[in-house]
Amino acid sequence: MTMSAALGLASGVVADAVRAAAVIDVEAFKPGNVSVASAGHDMRAEDFIASANAFATVIAQPGLRVGERILRAIEATRRVVTFNTNLGIVLLCAPLVHAALQPMPERRLRERVRGVLAELDVTDAELTYRAIRLAQPGGLRVSARHDVSSTPTVTLLDAMDEARLRDRIAWQYVTDFEDVFGLGASVMRAGLARGRGTEWAVVSVYLAFLARFPDSHIARKYGDDFARSVVSEAQGAAEIWDGADDPAQAMPALVDLDRRLKARSINPGTSADLTVATVLVAALEDLLDRVYHEHRTKGARSSTVAG
Repeated sequence: MTMSAALGLASGVVADAVRAAAVIDVEAFKPGNVSVASAGHDMRAEDFIASANAFATVIAQPGLRVGERILRAIEATRRVVTFNTNLGIVLLCAPLVHAALQPMPERRLRERVRGVLAELDVTDAELTYRAIRLAQPGGLRVSARHDVSSTPTVTLLDAMDEARLRDRIAWQYVTDFEDVFGLGASVMRAGLARGRGTEWAVVSVYLAFLARFPDSHIARKYGDDFARSVVSEAQGAAEIWDGADDPAQAMPALVDLDRRLKARSINPGTSADLTVATVLVAALEDLLDRVYHEHRTKGARSSTVAG
């Protein structure tokens, strides 16, 4: 039995995928979030596009550890904006990027991610804590153990495990990105299969997260009960969206939800972060499939020539 080749993606290809995922996040109309069609929360779509352009190449640089990818991405972002636009995106993208770049025999991205998460150490935690302090996310709570203001004494995975019940991004780290590879990926595939296009599939993914899980960003600012009430509020719009034959039919419900959320300064940031990660996963999986197919094709040709 022959061993599978250890293959990875090129840095530039991964950077392009990260940038595209972060940009389409603001091109899509996601109620409560900043988009090209709807500014809010004292931010504009241009701020998020500038952030995407600033961090995409940095996070995909070869030869970095996961913690370095996170810190350098936030440092690059801070050079173009003075407030937090993408901490959650960076925290989610870094392990995905790292897994795609590394030469590994595993073809499936989630298997690669599982291995990357298992190898996170205290240095990754220290670098990530520095990135979080630099980003200054709104509503960050003080933790009795492994608080980001302290010097970590545990691995990044252990620190995420401590936060998993109050932070849906931390939950991804300790479940091998369960929500992204599960709910997010299935909704993305279904949305694309309906022929609506990528932008509309992105809206479907976002609404699925918003209508299923209390948003961690909302919970940090307003409390868990309030975050659960937003889930109920989003379910109506999600049902209308999913049942519409034409996206235009559902837009009034989405516009109304967007208006109501922004009127109360409610920004479902974690749902948006998970959406970006889902879009990135779809792109990286396609790219990995292509690389392995090309490798097999070249191998078959070499065998034919040798024969």
